[in-house]
Amino acid sequence: MMKDSDLSSLIRLNIGGKKFCTTIDTLTRREPDSMLAAMFSGRHTLCQDSEKGFVFVDRDGKHFRHILNWLRDGDVPTLTDSGYSELIREAEYYQLLGLIEGISLVLNKRKEDEESCAELTRTDIIKCIQSERVKFRGVNLSGLDLSKLDLSLVDFSFACLKNVFFSRANLFCAKFRDVDAEGSIFHNATLRECEFTGANLRGALLAGANLQSANLQDACLIGCSFCGADLRSAHLQTADLTDANLEGANLEGANLKGAKLSNANLKGANLQRAYLRHVNLRDTQLEGARLDGANLLGAIR
Repeated sequence: MMKDSDLSSLIRLNIGGKKFCTTIDTLTRREPDSMLAAMFSGRHTLCQDSEKGFVFVDRDGKHFRHILNWLRDGDVPTLTDSGYSELIREAEYYQLLGLIEGISLVLNKRKEDEESCAELTRTDIIKCIQSERVKFRGVNLSGLDLSKLDLSLVDFSFACLKNVFFSRANLFCAKFRDVDAEGSIFHNATLRECEFTGANLRGALLAGANLQSANLQDACLIGCSFCGADLRSAHLQTADLTDANLEGANLEGANLKGAKLSNANLKGANLQRAYLRHVNLRDTQLEGARLDGANLLGAIR
């Protein structure tokens, strides 16, 4: 017979109309710092159906079964690249950093198994960075795993860095001028004072990255994820942030003069003392954003 304590730990979820049943232990144990763990910590009031007891979350429920399986067993599902992109977006919303990293590892392994046109290997890179003033200007490094390496001060200008895995790498003061880094992963990387002038970072993952004082002027940042990233004093003049996810990002003192923010998500972002003069914010999501001291003269809202 099931005890009352077991019954009380059961949770019924309605995720965008799809129904799920799980336990508080599943939602809180594997990723204790996630939004789901916080929701069911007992500290927050939940939107619950009084008749059937379902807790409603206004998200697409298509991939939530994969999220539950990750929380139960730590398993990353086998999906298409587009499926992984959708799952990463949901994982970002629920702040499941372990799942994001797990997906990144799977994607990187998939790229390694495919034919690679990269001109150098990870081993070649490690040998090169042992010398001073390393330059990979104009080199094709597509699909390489450069995670957790010390690549500070390295010059990647004009290189092809599509789908490169830079997660947790130290890229302090590295140069990425005019690179093509579409779809690359910089999750939790150190990118302080980096130069990304004119870079193509479309669809790149920079969640949790440290981009303090980085120069991203004129960069293509369409669809990028900066969820929880540190962008204090970053230079984002005339950068294209259309459809970018900057939820919870710290943009204190950042310069966004002339930046495109159409449909950008800045919910809960810190924009204190940011320069937003004459920026069009009409289609930007700013719920919960902090704008104290921001320069909003002429901004369209």
